[in-house]
Amino acid sequence: MITYEKPYKEQAHIHSLNGAMDEISVLGEDMKNNQKIYIVEYKGVKCTAIFNCYTFSFYADDKYGRLN
Repeated sequence: MITYEKPYKEQAHIHSLNGAMDEISVLGEDMKNNQKIYIVEYKGVKCTAIFNCYTFSFYADDKYGRLN
């Protein structure tokens, strides 16, 4: 896993908010089945996220992608 020296803030579509946008902290990235996934934190919950290069948006899964 690649971790960043300093987490950075981004806007993301949040699963528990039914796709509404909110701020996340991007902590690092990893590869899963040839797809880059991001490790993010949203309101104290570490979870996975993907970046969609067509919409230029992060999608954070704080329901089923929880890591803690």
